[in-house]
Amino acid sequence: MSTPSPHGRSRIAALAVALAAASALTLTACDDDSGGSSTSSDTPTAPDTASFSGNAASALASAKASVRAEASKRAASASAAASSFEASVSAEVERANKAARTELAEVEGQGNAMSDVTMTGKPRSETGGLLAVVVTITNKTDKTASYAVQVDFLDSSGKAVETRYVGAEDLEPGQKAQPVAVSRKPAEPVLTPKLAKAQRY
Repeated sequence: MSTPSPHGRSRIAALAVALAAASALTLTACDDDSGGSSTSSDTPTAPDTASFSGNAASALASAKASVRAEASKRAASASAAASSFEASVSAEVERANKAARTELAEVEGQGNAMSDVTMTGKPRSETGGLLAVVVTITNKTDKTASYAVQVDFLDSSGKAVETRYVGAEDLEPGQKAQPVAVSRKPAEPVLTPKLAKAQRY
């Protein structure tokens, strides 16, 4: 085997230096200043779908079901509030109301005590959504008296679609009573309460 000439050795050394420089350049290109992140990491990759807990359709269905459940809960709560309000009113005045109805059955016209009675609407927020009016009865005479009152609930045409009776017994002169007349009709269509009869006896 022959020994390379000095000129050949110079070419081999230059080639080795060039290869070393190329290797160093390649390593530098693969590393950034932060210490080891490859430039290829800048390319976006697809998400790992294995970590997904559901899809958009099922999430939307779940949200709708939640809204329906909440609406149903509120409706049930309102119904319970209405029933509770009506029960408390009925418990307090049922006997007087029956007496009022009986008394008014014999009365023709509006009765003798229309000037002793006024009505005020009660907020639906306090009645569970029911239409209710406070009937204020004042004994304006100088003797103890009982009262019977009829409240009609009228539709938009002025027709009475419901009638309620309230009363107050043995009011002293100047004394007031405030029974509540409650409509059992749905909230729609809207009804208008009207004082139809008031009798002192």
